[in-house]
Amino acid sequence: TLREVALQAGVSRSAVSRAFTPGASVSPRTRAAIEKAAAELGYTPSALASALSTGKTKLIGLVSNNFQNPVFLEVFDQFTRGLQDRGLRPLLVNLSGGMDEAEAVQLLRRYSVDGVILASSTLPADLALRFRDAGLPVVHSFGRGTACPEVTVIGVDNRACGGLAARTLIDRGYRRIAFLGGPKAATSTQDRLAGFQDEAARHPGVTVTVSFAEAYSFDAGRAEMQR
Repeated sequence: TLREVALQAGVSRSAVSRAFTPGASVSPRTRAAIEKAAAELGYTPSALASALSTGKTKLIGLVSNNFQNPVFLEVFDQFTRGLQDRGLRPLLVNLSGGMDEAEAVQLLRRYSVDGVILASSTLPADLALRFRDAGLPVVHSFGRGTACPEVTVIGVDNRACGGLAARTLIDRGYRRIAFLGGPKAATSTQDRLAGFQDEAARHPGVTVTVSFAEAYSFDAGRAEMQR
């Protein structure tokens, strides 16, 4: 315990606490004695105890419902490693199993997370506002860009991407082209379709057919392509 380390090092408990708090003031000699005692006793500072004293848990809630989307394996890898590289820890909340959105907000409040990342284009935009209104800093990743966003949004210009896809096909000489989107209600799907159709409309003689998969997954995409 912290008390045992303090006794063995011959210092106060507050000195031990400061030695394991980044940026806190403690002399090199005292720090060396504390680190030696801690190593001998096998002491590891408690992150929970630190959170009580600093008011910072270093936990970041990562909320998504895209666990069937194979692309998100890499997304989650990048998110978790990026957080850990900065001394933070992800607390993952999976909304694909039917967890109520209000319950998700309360869950992350109970764990006193320092911030929340929403990682989905299929979650309702007002979910980010719920976290904001609960006093939690929030970033909506893969959210829909607007001129005056109410929370910080990090996303892709899906409309431009849809236009690029259509233009690529048209430039290669195709005139009967199809758009196969993800879930129809997803903002990413809606914006990609709008860009696709806008670009196609600029080229006389080009016809477009449209269909949607039930989810962003290999199986859903395959089923819709076969249909």
